[in-house]
Amino acid sequence: MTTLAESTSTALELIASLDAGLLSIVGRSLSVSATACALSCAVGLVLGAWLGVARFAGRDAVLTLLNTLLAVPSVVVGLVIYLLLSRSGPLGFLGWLFSFKAMVLAQAVLVLPVVTALTRQVVEDAQNLHGEQLQSLGARPLLRSLLLAWDERYALLTVVIASFGRAISEVGAVMVVGGNIDGFTRVMTTAIALETSKGDLPLALGLGLILLGVVLLLNVLIGLLKRWRELQEGASSNLPTLGAVV
Repeated sequence: MTTLAESTSTALELIASLDAGLLSIVGRSLSVSATACALSCAVGLVLGAWLGVARFAGRDAVLTLLNTLLAVPSVVVGLVIYLLLSRSGPLGFLGWLFSFKAMVLAQAVLVLPVVTALTRQVVEDAQNLHGEQLQSLGARPLLRSLLLAWDERYALLTVVIASFGRAISEVGAVMVVGGNIDGFTRVMTTAIALETSKGDLPLALGLGLILLGVVLLLNVLIGLLKRWRELQEGASSNLPTLGAVV
């Protein structure tokens, strides 16, 4: 108990004093995850919206594969990216292994199925409610997907936030492709694992508290977005119709 109390006290001191080493790790972690999230959302939101509306042969197989990718362990994703970026791999000429770019790529690949699957579900639910009306107006699948995605923008914002939370809490893939190099590729999750194994509990605990705070903030944002959406929908439902005004 004494060790826990002392470690917690020292960890809080590191956070309060804005320790340079701690801030460097936190900043790098946020940068990697934000970049990876932006890349995966740029592709996943569009692909998921299209899958939510489109009907084609083999769609069920595509959705099964997509749902399977949701359960792939992060270390397996890291291993695949490692093999691709290694010197003997097809992308070895890029020289990205054990770099910031490699970690971004690994997290983007890991998060992409999450963004795509959640977006597909949101848009497909909206399609079941409003799709026939849009189709009767002549809207093609691509246009319908865009319109429905915009209509569900608040729900999709929660998808973006959730994907960022998935990225920043991931450890296996970035450790495999990044190498956990101090000052270059060490992020919060990999640093926590390393410092705990070394017995440097204050730094590990300090990073853990910050990571917990980030995840808590993300969940608060999701809750606020849901509340804002409910208020917007409530305000829309209370607007008088044209017939009532006349």
